[in-house]
Amino acid sequence: MEIIIKYIEIIKRMDLLIHLQATGTPEEFASRLEVSKTKLYRMIKVIKRLNAPIKYDHFLQSFVYTEAVGFTFGFYPRYQNHKKSRPIRIRFRE
Repeated sequence: MEIIIKYIEIIKRMDLLIHLQATGTPEEFASRLEVSKTKLYRMIKVIKRLNAPIKYDHFLQSFVYTEAVGFTFGFYPRYQNHKKSRPIRIRFRE
C-alpha cells in the first residue's frame, strides 16, 4: 500500500514541476524527485499511459505538457441532487 502512495506522491511532484516548466534536464528532474534516471523514465511511461501529453523541450530544457491538463486522484463525495451525483475535483497542487 505504501508503494502506491509513494508513486502518487511522485506523480504529484512531477505534475507540479512540469506545469512550472522547471524539471530541468532528465538528470536534474530525477534528482529533484529523488529517484534514479531509470525510475524517472518508468514514471514518465506511466503518466503517458494515463494520457499525459508530455514531451521534452530542448529549448526550455524541461519536460512540458503539449496541451493543458491537470492531474487529480482521490475519492470524491457524492451528492444526491435531482438524481445526479456530482464529484468534487481535488487538485494536487502545492
